[in-house]
Formats: sequence, C-alpha cells, structure tokens
Amino acid sequence: MINKKQLDGQASPSPKPRHSKQPASTPERFLHRLFGNERELKTNLSLLSMSLPGIVLLFIFAYLPMLGIVIAFKDYRFNLGILGSEWVGFQNFRFLFGTDAAFRITRNTLLMNLLFISTTTVCALTVAILMNEAYRSRLSKYYQTMLFFPYFISWVIVSYFVFAFLNGQTGMINRWIDALNLDRIAWYRSPEYWPAILVLANLWNGIGFSSIIYLAGILGISPELFEAAKIDGAGKLQQIRYVTLPMLYPMIIILALLAIGRIFHADFGLFFFLPRDNPLLYSTTDVIDTFVYRSLVELGEISMAAAAGFYQSFVGFLLVVGANWVVRRVNEDYALY
Repeated sequence: MINKKQLDGQASPSPKPRHSKQPASTPERFLHRLFGNERELKTNLSLLSMSLPGIVLLFIFAYLPMLGIVIAFKDYRFNLGILGSEWVGFQNFRFLFGTDAAFRITRNTLLMNLLFISTTTVCALTVAILMNEAYRSRLSKYYQTMLFFPYFISWVIVSYFVFAFLNGQTGMINRWIDALNLDRIAWYRSPEYWPAILVLANLWNGIGFSSIIYLAGILGISPELFEAAKIDGAGKLQQIRYVTLPMLYPMIIILALLAIGRIFHADFGLFFFLPRDNPLLYSTTDVIDTFVYRSLVELGEISMAAAAGFYQSFVGFLLVVGANWVVRRVNEDYALY
C-alpha cells in the first residue's frame, strides 16, 4: 500500500497546455489570418459568396486599369499604342512639376478637401444630433428626405441655380446688394470668394448623406447609457459630450480616414461646373481633376494627364497610410488595419 507521505512526495503531473494548431508556413499563416480557421470559413462562406460579385467588379474596374499607369512614363501615341509608344521615364513628371500649375492644383486640391472634410464632419454631426432629438416626431422622415435630396441633384443643374444667384448683371444677390446701396460684386471675376462658395455648395450637397450615417451610429448607442447619464444629473450637452461623441469616435475616425484617402481626388463636377471653367478663377478653383480634364480635351496630352493622375493616387495612398499609422499610435482599436 502507498502511504500518505509517498502520495504527498509525488509531484502531480501538471496538465499540458492546450495550444491551437497554428499554421507553420508563411502562406498558411496569411490564409489563416485572412479567412480564419475552417469553422469560421464555413460560417462566413455565405457572406464571402455574396461579396464575390463586388470583388469581381472591384478587380475589373479598379485593379485592372492600374496597368495603364505605364502611360505616365511614356510618350503615348494612338497609332503606336501603349506598348509601342516611346519610354520617356520621368520626363512627364518633370514637365508637370516644372510649371506653376503643379503647385496651384496641389494646393487647391489639398486645402479645399481639408475644408470639406472638417466642415462636413462638424455640420453633419450637429445635424445628426438634432435629428436624433426629433426622431420620434412625425416630421423626422420629412427632414431626412429634404436633407438627403440634394445628394442626387447633378452639379450641372446646380451650376445654373448658382449662376442665377451670382450673375453680375441680373443675379439675385447683386440685386439685394443694390437694395442696400452697396457696390456690386463681380463674383465670376473674384477668385477670393470662391472657396467659401464651394464649401457652402459642398455642404448643401453632402450634409444629408453624412448626417444619416452619423444618425445611424447614434441610434445604435444603448439607451441605458443615456439613462445612466440622466440619473447622474447630466444635461443634454453633457450627454452629447460624455456619451454620444465618445461612442461615435470610431465611426468619425474611420470616415475621416476614408476621406483622407481621397483628399487628392476632388469632385470634378463641383470644381468644373460651378465656376463654369472660368480661367479668371483658376487661382482658387483649379484642382488636379480639372487640370487632367483640360490636359486631355484641350491639349490632348494623355501622358501628362496619366502622370498627374498617378501623382494624385500615390500621394493619396501615402496620406491614408500615414493617417492610419497616427491613429494606431493613439488608439489601435480605431485604426483601419
């Protein structure tokens, strides 16, 4: 028989830790991180199959055209084609950055998009919070529809309304100025006014779409958090500051990162049709997209337009990667990857 001392002296074997089977090779690790284990893959198979058409369209219209980047490094000629055209290296880029237009279009694109992102974010959040307060009202759907409706109106149509307001001779605003015995303003000859005009037009067009996104985020916040804040004596402004905005931070940062990724891609319709492609306004309204259009239509410089487009996409990629890196350093949970 085994006595108690012998039992106490024997070391009980420690249970072996259970480790999940990890893929050994690098490709297997990549596939494991991409799709998860076999059970997760089977669970998400329906979702993956539903996203397959979108992935195919993205590949056809976004990734296949990237092969045309080579045009930026060639002196493209229609009769020779892409492969037969002469290779000129960075000559198109040197010519682009050797002109005053490169600095002008880069400055205008960057500054105007920064204004658009900041003003749209602040105003859309404000409108979303106000709509949330009136969400149970019978008129809430009417408010959302009226805010969202301008998003579907073409900039071509909007340009005629803007011209009716800003026309130097018969414009409505100049008539109001005459009624106040003030000097008329030649809006289409004064580039200093157009940053504010474009910001207001962009807000009118996009605030409804952005506010509905933020409203969906607000409606997804648990009502218990607001009830707890009320019990603690928090007013409406304190609830917005300590409950609503902190819960919306991930959404705000993700939307800001996506907007920064397209900060070098201006809205062509906004910058081309509203100023009516007026050369007198190029100092504040000419952006990369309008410059590429004029290079193609007026000058026929396909290689120059491709170089400007490649510069636009490359800088935008660097900006979104850099912004995401900054977000990861501040809070890793809010980053895109």
